[in-house]
Amino acid sequence: MTSESRGVSPFFHRLKNFPFPDLIQYFLLIGGGIWFMIRGAERMGYNWQWYRVSRYLFTFEGGNVIKGPLTEGLLVTLQITAVSLGLAFAFGLICAFLRLSDSFMGRSLARMYLEVVRNTPLLVQLFFIYFVLGPILEISRFASAVLALSIFEGAYASEIFRAGIVSIHQGQWEAAYSLGMNTFHTYRYIILPQAIRRILPPLTSQAVSLIKDSALVSTIAIYDLTMQAQAVISETYLTFELWFTVAALYLAITVPLSLFVNFLEKHLRSRSSQ
Repeated sequence: MTSESRGVSPFFHRLKNFPFPDLIQYFLLIGGGIWFMIRGAERMGYNWQWYRVSRYLFTFEGGNVIKGPLTEGLLVTLQITAVSLGLAFAFGLICAFLRLSDSFMGRSLARMYLEVVRNTPLLVQLFFIYFVLGPILEISRFASAVLALSIFEGAYASEIFRAGIVSIHQGQWEAAYSLGMNTFHTYRYIILPQAIRRILPPLTSQAVSLIKDSALVSTIAIYDLTMQAQAVISETYLTFELWFTVAALYLAITVPLSLFVNFLEKHLRSRSSQ
């Protein structure tokens, strides 16, 4: 008997399966870590001034909400990560297709891309794109940051896509070809829908890694969340308060993303089992 036949709303059925205990344990762990660091700072004689932090998030002026420097930096971080995430997955998927293709040139280019990108630091790649390619190709700071993050994270996403594709049983390919499908339609309708369900968790981890790695764009004077925090700290010396706030803002981005993908993964699994 289904939940609909018993009169139970599907929404409440999904709500019942939501991982509330895991979420509570997660926040308890985070709270314990924060308490530990606060106690350590107090023993050093640090003077906490949390009341000064809110003005760097937002202020009210004439009935209007004015964004503070941390909020402006957060918006820049969101812009960079959103664009970089889409490009990284696109680069990764293309590279995975090249690795699995019959073209010797395509496989060689993909392999070279992977070896160079994965074996050099992201900071070096960021500096190379901004200071070397930027003046030649007239690439802006924002574009340089997006390109560096996309290329770097795309190399790791490529191996995730490739692993998901090769995990599909060979019989799926044979069945698709027997129905007259070409390679494109086989990927589009048969292989990728099954592979995506398997690679959602590692792709989510890669997305979270990209969000955290975006802090490096502050090294080329992009006023993202990290750069804005450094600028405010240099003026106010609110070191612990602002870095805790920055950590909380990063968590506010990554935790909902992880929870959403976890919910989506369970939803896709339940649909495939029906």
